[in-house]
Amino acid sequence: MAAAAGIGVVALGLVLTPGPNMIYLVSRSITQGRRAGLISLTGVAVGFAVYVCAAAAGLATVFAAVPAAYTALKIAGAAYLLYLAWQALRPSGTSVFAPEPLPAEPNRKLFAMGLLTNLLNPKIAVLYVALLPQFIDPARGSVATQSLALGGIQVAVALTVNALIVLAAATLARLLARRPSWLRVQRYVMGTVLAGLAVRLLLTDRTRPA
Repeated sequence: MAAAAGIGVVALGLVLTPGPNMIYLVSRSITQGRRAGLISLTGVAVGFAVYVCAAAAGLATVFAAVPAAYTALKIAGAAYLLYLAWQALRPSGTSVFAPEPLPAEPNRKLFAMGLLTNLLNPKIAVLYVALLPQFIDPARGSVATQSLALGGIQVAVALTVNALIVLAAATLARLLARRPSWLRVQRYVMGTVLAGLAVRLLLTDRTRPA
């Protein structure tokens, strides 16, 4: 239960921190409409499925072959969370909700671009390589099964939040244009949460993968 709650908080913090997925989905939704945004989101969903399956297959092998990899991944995950916290806290000159216009694209290309954006998203890659392992306890059973379960939670959180963002992108853009201070609040909250998660990760004594 603690692991599920932990990965849920991490997933929420990451999905609310602007990155390639959010930028693409918001841009597509504002310039081509909600339907285009949702089609793009289906491509993002397939990308998540690829990562979950790869993580389930790969983590079990890595943990069994190289126990020290667990500690290395722990440090890498904490470092990346701190980097994201710094990115969230530092002032940004542009808003993700004020994107450059995109040309209209057919459904097949919308899906493909959503898939490619997610597969090439470094934030998601690091999530599955360095952060997900921190919530897996080999003593509780199959690493692959835990990876699939926790990955499923991350995907559910990410897709739910992204779908809400797609549906409300135009409204949020108008609202944030009138109240730019809300963006600062969002940055501070997300930066604090991510920094706190990084510290917790470093202090958690779960360094034995076997």
